[in-house]
Amino acid sequence: MDLTQGWLYQTRWVELAEVETLSPETAKVIRQICEQKKLKTPRLGIIDDQNPTAFTYGSLPNSARLVVSQGLFTYLDDDEVATVYAHELGHIVHWDFAVMTVASTLVQICYLIYITARRLGRGGDSKIKDAIQTAGLVAYVFYVIGTYLVLYLSRTREYFADHFAAESTGNPNGLSRALVKIAYGILEEGSRTQEPSRLIEGTRALGIYDHKAAASTGTAYRIASDTQKIGRVFLWDMFNPWGWWMELNSTHPLTGKRVRALSNYAEQLGLPTEFDMGRVIGEGKSLNKSRLYGNFFLDVVLYGAETIGFFAGLVTGVILLSSSQNTGLVLGAPLIGLGMGILVKALVMFPDYKQAPETDILTLMSDPYASPLRGQPAKLEGQLIGRGDAGYKFGSDLKIQDRSGMLYLHYASRFGPIGNFLFGMKRVQSLIGEQVGAVGWFRRGVAPWMDLIQLQSENGTVVNSYHRFWSFILGGGSIILGVVLTMFLSRS
Repeated sequence: MDLTQGWLYQTRWVELAEVETLSPETAKVIRQICEQKKLKTPRLGIIDDQNPTAFTYGSLPNSARLVVSQGLFTYLDDDEVATVYAHELGHIVHWDFAVMTVASTLVQICYLIYITARRLGRGGDSKIKDAIQTAGLVAYVFYVIGTYLVLYLSRTREYFADHFAAESTGNPNGLSRALVKIAYGILEEGSRTQEPSRLIEGTRALGIYDHKAAASTGTAYRIASDTQKIGRVFLWDMFNPWGWWMELNSTHPLTGKRVRALSNYAEQLGLPTEFDMGRVIGEGKSLNKSRLYGNFFLDVVLYGAETIGFFAGLVTGVILLSSSQNTGLVLGAPLIGLGMGILVKALVMFPDYKQAPETDILTLMSDPYASPLRGQPAKLEGQLIGRGDAGYKFGSDLKIQDRSGMLYLHYASRFGPIGNFLFGMKRVQSLIGEQVGAVGWFRRGVAPWMDLIQLQSENGTVVNSYHRFWSFILGGGSIILGVVLTMFLSRS
């Protein structure tokens, strides 16, 4: 890991005295915690990168490494930097790297057993083969369950580290501010470069903050003059069912939930809270629950629309076959159902956009009902500031920045991946820096984005994107093929 750190990020190992010159409070916290926990001062590293992040790795607490980026000192105040170091020291004190290594290894062993059993179960005695295949199936089930348990364990360790930092420093509000400012710093640095940071991408699982969640929180902090506006962005994290669902696949808790927990710690210590999460929770409780969960249920149905359509067509074909004796129905009806499912899904995911309202990025991100599937038509005005594809020189996705924040624009060529590649290679670079108007479908997940419909620059350049194109082709083609099969086989 030390060699990797040096090669990838040019990590510079420093003494505590140098950290003290950058943040006196941090040095005080490190000494205090190490003395209380009878811990050797970790090997301290600094990476010359303005994207704020921090992470820990190692084999034993007394040989651990604690690495931060220079951006942490740029964007955070002294006491906030100290809480970040305390958070990372919490991981060391709790042996988190060892716990996660053991847990991940056990999961990988289950997967290894599954792969081995699948290979050995292809031949040989039938009883032995059946036993091996059964063992492989059991191992795979444990692998799937174990993967989600490891992710849950990772999120839990982040909460414990947050709590440790709050108790050690007596400053839970400092860590709340630090999380929000880290998001802001990642967003700011992203707006200054055309390529995403290799450091932020490469340390996503290790870092104190999942950079995918930075856009919404960082956008709110950039322009909000009061904490209530920032808090409204957290409504989606805490109350939208999609937030809970997507968190299942994340190594970090959603930011809103971490800030809420830290606010609770502040209240327990008798401190005023940094963000008025009580008001945010109150607003969340007044949200239309039937709309939230009804939309989520419809989204789940929409997600499986093709499968539902296929099997509905198959059942319909079998039922009609008993009365008409047209064998073509068994083949044609499922294809017709599949095509209808594709078309319905496309029409719901990409609704009519002709009356798309003019809005801004912060307003879109503050919508607690936003969905990753059902697009919300919107019109934005802003500047294209770079590519959205992580480390991909010919990426076709873009980043737009308006007066309130930054958002990813997802482009889709009618010629599929080849068209995306050619667009990224030939046209994207000439668009970066242009003031543009963008129309698209806004979606909210852990990271919000917009599926682009049309982009128009000040100099008259127009870029059209075709997210519905292949859905209409495949859906319509499936229906036509189903009808043809039904009619052709009925004659024969």
